[in-house]
Amino acid sequence: MAYVMYPGGTRREFLQAFGAGVVAAGAATGSSRWALLSDTHIPTNPADEFRGFRPVDNLSKIIPDVLRFAPDGVIIDGDLAREEGLASDYRALKALLEPLAARVPVGLGLGNHDDRDNFIAAFAMEAAGERAELNQKCVSLLSSAPLRLILLDSLAFPHYVPGLLGKQQREWLDGYLRRTPDAPTLLFVHHTLDDGDGSLLDFEKLLAIAQKYRWVKAVFYGHSHLYKSETVQGLHLVNLPAVGYNFRDSAPVGWVQAVFTTEGANLTLQAIGGDTSEHGKTRSLAWR
Repeated sequence: MAYVMYPGGTRREFLQAFGAGVVAAGAATGSSRWALLSDTHIPTNPADEFRGFRPVDNLSKIIPDVLRFAPDGVIIDGDLAREEGLASDYRALKALLEPLAARVPVGLGLGNHDDRDNFIAAFAMEAAGERAELNQKCVSLLSSAPLRLILLDSLAFPHYVPGLLGKQQREWLDGYLRRTPDAPTLLFVHHTLDDGDGSLLDFEKLLAIAQKYRWVKAVFYGHSHLYKSETVQGLHLVNLPAVGYNFRDSAPVGWVQAVFTTEGANLTLQAIGGDTSEHGKTRSLAWR
């Protein structure tokens, strides 16, 4: 159940070559560093432009900065593709991500602009085992001491804006969390966590599951192309900024440097466009 680009090509090869070093680094420092991206919206045509932004140029600019940050891993939280999730969109994205994937695991989530079949054809390397159990949903697990990250799949079906985890995925998540209380856990889902017309339709059920297990510390999401955070009964909800473009001038375009510990997180905005007033500023989260 892995939708992750691993150095070496597969999770097994990655763990054999790199895994012990990553775990040791986390254990030695007591922290784990992750680059958090969302809404890359990569098109087939690199000249594609929206609101004055070229998503290909934006991601190309960000990748060297991510490499300098030297993260333990990278998350891209959905809307990987520009509009429809064409096979050629994913080929373009995969080529852009190769410098990152040669160094660290890159976890890929799906959003409403993605196409599950085209995505799987391009990226899935060891996904056959549990797809039937999850009704073809693309879910990934990543870990680096001291934490665990779970990428959920909120794509209902292509060309449909609202998101849906669905009963099977929620039941799987509930059971998995019940069995694994041994590490602070972060959840990632693409769609916004409210009752908007284009939001996650079963967001209340997701939050009920997350609230039930205190080792779940935060839920990260994208979709709105905003950057904000709030706390609900001690659970942090973090809206990641978009890489591709913003919807309003007051929102930043960029990514987030995240440093996680057993006690909390420091999130530092790396804004490359839009409203850059918070560029370099850090938001500190304390775990419940």
